[in-house]
Amino acid sequence: MTGAPLRLQRADEATLSYVETRLEANGLPSQDVRSKPDCFYIGYDGDERIGVVGIELYGTDGLLRSVVVEEAVRGQGYGAALCAVVETEAQSASVDTLYLLTTNASSFFVDLGYVEIDRSTAPRAIQQTTEFDDICPSTATCMKKTL
Repeated sequence: MTGAPLRLQRADEATLSYVETRLEANGLPSQDVRSKPDCFYIGYDGDERIGVVGIELYGTDGLLRSVVVEEAVRGQGYGAALCAVVETEAQSASVDTLYLLTTNASSFFVDLGYVEIDRSTAPRAIQQTTEFDDICPSTATCMKKTL
């Protein structure tokens, strides 16, 4: 990381294909990106794109989704930085708890303060999201973090 603050920019029509490409290249769901363009952000370190992150807001609850860091800059703290910035954005929107599903990154999220929970204990609005209901397998680990 350059030391400059990481900046998030909401994905728009011109950058949604970048979001889709990054998700697909990393084996993450991308089929609903175009139907939820306001949920996805691109992370920048200066002018360099370093990854993408998504968040869906449901009142005081949020669904963190699709954290991807460009392969060339992995291992430099960008994943944690993307999560920290989007968590701050969520708090600004009055979200006090974030939920997520993961098939292979639970240890990463534990290091960020997320705890594993039973999927059935997530709020109804979160359980009814496309990610919970349709896209992610039932074997995915459900996690939450109180902000």
